[in-house]
Amino acid sequence: MTTAPILTRLDSNVCVITLNKPEKLNAWDRPMRTQLLTALQQCEADPDIKAIVLTGAGDRAFCAGQDLSETKTFDGNDGAAWIAEWDQLYSCIRSLTKPFIAALNGVAAGSAFQLSLLTDIRVGHPGVRMGQPEINSGIASTLGPWIMREMLGLSRTIELTLTGRMMNADECQRIGLIHHLVAAEDVLPTAVATARQLAGKPPIAMRLNKQRFQEITEPGFRDALRAGIAMQQESYASGEPSRMMEEFFRVRRARKSGN
Repeated sequence: MTTAPILTRLDSNVCVITLNKPEKLNAWDRPMRTQLLTALQQCEADPDIKAIVLTGAGDRAFCAGQDLSETKTFDGNDGAAWIAEWDQLYSCIRSLTKPFIAALNGVAAGSAFQLSLLTDIRVGHPGVRMGQPEINSGIASTLGPWIMREMLGLSRTIELTLTGRMMNADECQRIGLIHHLVAAEDVLPTAVATARQLAGKPPIAMRLNKQRFQEITEPGFRDALRAGIAMQQESYASGEPSRMMEEFFRVRRARKSGN
């Protein structure tokens, strides 16, 4: 039996969406991204849904980012098409008129870190780790640095992008990336309660506020996408990401075999 990569459930007027590949730390591939996009579009169109919460299955990860088994064989054209897919998903998130809350139940890395920063409010627990480790897989970063710079400034963005280090929950809260730091068992209930609170705000004011945030950041977002297509085309055409990912899988196989 095939397990659905996305689960949805209604909690009163809040839709809870769960990334559902815990055996792969909820790392996403094209089917998961496609279904997430569809779920968000359905939430936006449903007048009975007033807010959205996104979380991950299991207790280890919100989402580990890109499933490298999908991208390890990409060439230059695949890399460019990959960015175009992210454009669809990120543009949908940025245009949502309803509050969107991230319930961070573990690691949020790479594109999952980026996506979490596109939500309105983030709830996490002390075991959460967040960051942009894409350079360690030979993947150039464009959308991540743009989002981080908007929130953190250029200096910290450069450091996080070039080192690829992961931040712990205390640092994330200190610099404003996690808004509510609670016990692990309270992450989802707190996120749903926060979503319900925002769902009770005047809807026109909510829509217009979110619309304005999109408008003032749109030029930078579009610039990052254009750069991302060109950079991923060059990066994947070079073969460097494939070599780095193959090394990652080789090390993982060696660890599993005990060699």
